[in-house]
Formats: sequence, structure tokens, C-alpha cells
Amino acid sequence: MADGRPHLADCAGARTSAGLRPAGASVRRLLLFAREPVPGKVKTRLIAPGGLTPGQAASLHAALVADLSRRLDAGRWELILMWALSEGEDSPVGLAPPGVTWRRQRGRDLGERLFAGLERAASGAGHVAAVGSDQPGLEAARVEAAFDLLARGNDAVLGPARDGGYYLIALRREAVRRRLFDGVAWSTPSVLRETLSRCRGLGLKVGLLPEAEDLDTVDDLVRFLEALDRRPGLRSLCPRTAALVASWSAPATGTESRV
Repeated sequence: MADGRPHLADCAGARTSAGLRPAGASVRRLLLFAREPVPGKVKTRLIAPGGLTPGQAASLHAALVADLSRRLDAGRWELILMWALSEGEDSPVGLAPPGVTWRRQRGRDLGERLFAGLERAASGAGHVAAVGSDQPGLEAARVEAAFDLLARGNDAVLGPARDGGYYLIALRREAVRRRLFDGVAWSTPSVLRETLSRCRGLGLKVGLLPEAEDLDTVDDLVRFLEALDRRPGLRSLCPRTAALVASWSAPATGTESRV
């Protein structure tokens, strides 16, 4: 199938759940990258001894996407949901607010998919950014800070992840270069370091956001569950995810879960 309609990414003044954006705000575009929530195909590092079942991992991924897309759709940018879908599959129903544009990810690896998505988004937009779906606590204010850093003269902005990668990349249109993504050893501790080195090689001025932790591993999940207990505000940020994990006993679903 073609990408999802309406194609707000090709229009000015795209709508959000909060109403119409101010004129000219569509020069900022935010891509949320996500996978089809199929058991055994998503959050596979959580499917491990002491972790989750394939079904629980897929449900967790769907909840994270739903919470993030609703939260980020309220920002001063156009949100585009980038789905990694099986051939012939459509966008999963009910995980994003009505009217949010979705597109298929294109490319053989994460680097190709990031570059292809950002390059297309930069057509007609001055500033573009991409985030993953494994940041349950990512607030719109953090994304706003990234776009503000671009507006203040940075060519690129990165949000460092504690595992050595990054949870956000934002670029001026002119800085969307294939060199930033080709041949990077994704999912390794060298991703951020390599990307910063390539930025320097291209003469790009880089701004950095505060460090944050992804939700990728069983240890990450345990820390996230502990944070939900300590921080009531986190539950309000990700209500669907919080409700899902609350439905699990001790803390997940008894014999089915291994958390």
C-alpha cells in the first residue's frame, strides 16, 4: 500500500490533536520510528531469561508507540510516524492520533532508513528530527529544545543514550547527509562517538541534549518499572504503558512473564 493519508507532510499548517498549527510551523518535522508490533519481531532483547514473553514484548512496544505519538503530536512541528512494516501490511490501527501522517521505512538497515526518512522530510522543511519508540519518558519539551538549538545556529543536535547510541537526531535541511548514517555499527556503544566524528569531518556544528536511557533490555525494563513507582509524573506521560505493566502481576502476568 501507499503511505498513510492525509499527506500532511506535504502541506503547510498541518493539524495536531490540539488543533491547527500556526502558519509556517510545518518547517519543523519530527519522525517517530517504530516497528510493526508482531510477537517475536519487536523488543527482542526483552525476550530473555527474566524478561518478557514475545506477546508481552509486542504489547509493550505498541503501548510505547501509542503514548509517544499522542504526546509528540501536541508539539510545534508536524509528526510523521515511520513504520517498519511487512510487505503488504498497513499501518497498525489505533496506535496514533487521528490525522497523523504515516510512512513506510525504506532501506536495508537503520542507517538507510534514517537517511531516507529525514531526506524526504527535509523537502520543504528547514529542520527535521527523528526519535525512536523506546523512550517512554521523552517529553515534547526535549524535542522542542533540539529544534531550538538548530534555530540558534547548530547544524545537528544529538540526544546521547546511556548505551552509547543516541535517542534523537535533529538536523538542518542542509545537514541531512548520507555520510552521517552509512556504515555506522548500529546497536553498539560506538554509535554516538562515530556520529560525532562524522559531524566534525563534515564541518557541522553540533549541540547535545541531556543523556537519557532507552528501554531495550531486561535491566532497562526493571529500572523503568521502578521509576513508575517513584515518579507519578511518569505515569501521566505514558498512561497506556503504565496501565499495561500494571496489569502484569509481580510485576507482570504471573507464569507468562519472567520480569
